[in-house]
Amino acid sequence: MPSTKKNENTDYLDREIMRKLSENGRTPFSDLAKELNISNSLVHLRVKKLQEAGVITGFSVKLNAKELGFETITYTGIVTKEARYSYSIAEKLKEIPEVIECHWVSGKYALFIKIVSFNNEELRKILYEQIHQIEGVGSTDSFFSFGAAFEKNLPV
Repeated sequence: MPSTKKNENTDYLDREIMRKLSENGRTPFSDLAKELNISNSLVHLRVKKLQEAGVITGFSVKLNAKELGFETITYTGIVTKEARYSYSIAEKLKEIPEVIECHWVSGKYALFIKIVSFNNEELRKILYEQIHQIEGVGSTDSFFSFGAAFEKNLPV
């Protein structure tokens, strides 16, 4: 188990529920109850408590970008003209469907984003016709992903 700080309001049972749901978010609560040898209502109560505490932020379907035709996946660093533009740029980036992640970062870039596109030509249009048109964007550097070596959820 990693030596990271745990939420003080979670215990072993909460962590087991989170671990099992992070492996398969579609696991019925009744199956979790059987596996953990607790009542179905206790699973519901614990999940509700974790949601209210902001530990579980939602349940979603993970889509495969390549299978949906997004052949070009890049991580792109954005240099801003001035730091004050970071928040307004992030708000504008939310409006571009192909920008699927945005992080504030330290170093050369103010923002680091993940872009999915059908091909390199579409990526060029997204960068030049949309992102570079946002007020405050100075420049971008893109790093092409050849595929994920692995992806995993948070350790619990």
